[in-house]
Amino acid sequence: MWGEIEPCTGSTVSGGSSFEARDYASAREAADDDEKPKSTQDECPSALSNMIEAVAVSANPVKSQQLGEPDLTLEERRAVLLEQYRSKPLVFLERYQAHLKPEHLDAFAHLSADCRTQYYSDEVRRRATGQASKTSVKNHRYAALRALQQEGKYFSEEQMRGREPLLYEQYIGQYLNEDELAERSQGLLAGGAGGLADLLINSYQEQLLQRRLHWQQDKEEGAQEEDDEEDDEACEARGSEWEPTPEEKARLREEFVSQMHERFLEGKDEDFNYSEVDENPDYDNLDIVSRDAEERYFDEEEGKEEEEDDEEDEVAMD
Repeated sequence: MWGEIEPCTGSTVSGGSSFEARDYASAREAADDDEKPKSTQDECPSALSNMIEAVAVSANPVKSQQLGEPDLTLEERRAVLLEQYRSKPLVFLERYQAHLKPEHLDAFAHLSADCRTQYYSDEVRRRATGQASKTSVKNHRYAALRALQQEGKYFSEEQMRGREPLLYEQYIGQYLNEDELAERSQGLLAGGAGGLADLLINSYQEQLLQRRLHWQQDKEEGAQEEDDEEDDEACEARGSEWEPTPEEKARLREEFVSQMHERFLEGKDEDFNYSEVDENPDYDNLDIVSRDAEERYFDEEEGKEEEEDDEEDEVAMD
C-alpha cells in the first residue's frame, strides 16, 4: 500500500555509501514527521472536518469488524477516521479518495510535495471535473427540452412519430380508430400551404416514415431471443384484442411523450445536434427559459387585452 512505503521525495545517496543505524532512524523519524500534520492550524480545520464528515456518512467501511458486531455509530466513525488521518494521512487519502472533493484536499497541504499526494489529488480533481461536466450536460439538455416544449414543434405528435414511428405505433398508432386516423391525416395536410405540391410532399414523407417503421420492426424482431418467441406471439395476440378506453389512451399517450423526452435527454435523437446544446453556455441558467416563457405569456396576454379594448372602442364608436 502506497501509504506504507517510503516517501518519493527523499534524496538518494550517491557513491555507494549507506546510512548508519542512527542516521537511518533519524531519516525515518523525519519522514514520519513529514507524513503527519504539524498542528491543528496546518490541518486546515474546515477542510478536515468537512472531509471526515463526507467519509463518515458514506457507506464505506472504516474498520474491520467481527461478524455479529454492532455497526459503528456515526460519532464512532468520525473518531476512527480522524485517528486514521492523524496517524497515516497518506493511507487515508489513498483509501478514501473516492469520497473526497477538491475542497477537502487542503487537509493534505502539508504533504503536497509528496508524489503520492499529487497523484491522488489529481484523481479527486479529475473525477470532480468529470462529474461537473456530466451535470452541466444534463442541465443544458433539460433546459433545451423545456425550450423545445415551449416552441411546440419538435415535440409535436407529428414530429415525434417521424423520429420514432415504432414507439408511436406501439403506444398510440395501433389504437387509433378510423375517425382519429382521418383526423391525423387532415392534420398532416393542414401543415402545409395546401395544393398538389404539399400533398405530394406529405405522401412522400409518409412513405419514408412507413419504411422506417418496417425497418425498426424488423430490427426489433431480429433482436428478440428465440426462447421468447412464443411468449411474444401470445402478448401480441392479447394486444391485438385489447381495446383501451379513452382514459387508457390518454395514459399511453403520456407515456409515449415521456419516453420521447427521456430519449432526448439521454442523447438518443440521432438527427439532433447535441453539441449545440451540450457546449452552449446560454443553457447554463435554467431560469432563463422559464423567465422567457413567462414574459412571452404576459406579452401575449397584454396583446389580447389591447385587442379587446380596441374592439370595445370600435363598438362604442359605431
